[in-house]
Amino acid sequence: MPASDASVPTDPSSTAGTGGTDNSLEVIRRFAETYAQRTGTYFCSDPGVTAVVLEGLARNKDELGGALCPCRHYEDKKAEVAQAFWNCPCVPMRERKECHCMLFLTEDNPFRGDQQTISLAEVKALTSG
Repeated sequence: MPASDASVPTDPSSTAGTGGTDNSLEVIRRFAETYAQRTGTYFCSDPGVTAVVLEGLARNKDELGGALCPCRHYEDKKAEVAQAFWNCPCVPMRERKECHCMLFLTEDNPFRGDQQTISLAEVKALTSG
């Protein structure tokens, strides 16, 4: 791991309360890049999917205090954050490399792109509409 990634948390939920949406989005973006590289997974071939998922994770981090998967329906989001099963990276991703959101895709997934990075500017541009 490069020295510059040493400060990237392996659990984005651990940074709850560190600032506003821009800060949370940057934390989530850096986490996702590092996690993809560590797990040998890739972002979706459509960068818009990646951007929307990252934005949802950052929003949930700000509103709920944890990076709850934004691609599922929950009766009680705060209870789900506390349980941590669906906090990114969720248990299915950690155990079987199964990402419901299509954020982290394995080599054999037909929707897999070839990128493990996305810039903050690109995320903002793709989610500003």
